[in-house]
Amino acid sequence: MAEMSVIWLRVAAALYSLGLLHAILTLVRRREQLFRVALGAFGLGSVFHLVSIVEEGILRNHCPINNFYETLSMCAFLVVLLYLGAHLRYRLESLSVLIFPLVFVMVLVATMGNPVGAWSSQVVRKTWLTAHIVLILLGYAALLLTAGASILYLFQERELKTKKPHNFYYRLPPLGTLDDLISKSMAVGFVLMTLAVIAASTWAFIEHRTAWITQPSIAISFFTWGTYMALVFLRTAAGWRGRKAAIMTVTVLGLSALTWMAHVRLGTLLKP
Repeated sequence: MAEMSVIWLRVAAALYSLGLLHAILTLVRRREQLFRVALGAFGLGSVFHLVSIVEEGILRNHCPINNFYETLSMCAFLVVLLYLGAHLRYRLESLSVLIFPLVFVMVLVATMGNPVGAWSSQVVRKTWLTAHIVLILLGYAALLLTAGASILYLFQERELKTKKPHNFYYRLPPLGTLDDLISKSMAVGFVLMTLAVIAASTWAFIEHRTAWITQPSIAISFFTWGTYMALVFLRTAAGWRGRKAAIMTVTVLGLSALTWMAHVRLGTLLKP
């Protein structure tokens, strides 16, 4: 990418980050106070995004879909246009919980198409990696709590259907309590995992230059995050509760276990 087009794309990513903040606050606080501000930033970000794409196309003398990063940027821009158009017609505020974080991460990755210098120091390198590991461990802990509560929910639901529950059933929290625990722990886990993905992407970009995106472990991480985001959206916007949400939560936990195995060697990189 050309230097100025990258700058405009980074400005767009910064504006799109307000959408991510809106989604996080909506999940944690169950309020959408920031939606209008986030939507305005989202629209303004699309302008800078368009400037980046046009400038890139003019300088390269071709449609800017010549590599993974350019294609991802173009795809993100089309998603933005489709969402803004759909919102003007249908007022799809609930869909922002899915679209805003997705676009931000796509554009953030698209800005990483230019090689960068090495770490300024090994202390910064290790601190950044440590922050990622801590965030992902906390995210896994929250997801594990969510999955545990989901399994108990499924067990209680099955016991209720039999109409002759076992003694253990009466020792469990009510279904309403479990459902509330699932919602809160799921929201916290998604926030932590999103921050961990951002930290990991930045670290891998500096560590491996543009080759970072070709690593299978990175693909698994993004797929797991995307599945988690789909779970959050289906529960928050589509109203998934009970059995469906519980089964999908356990599925996300399984994907997270695969992601963990793919990154198990990260801890060795902290050693001197």
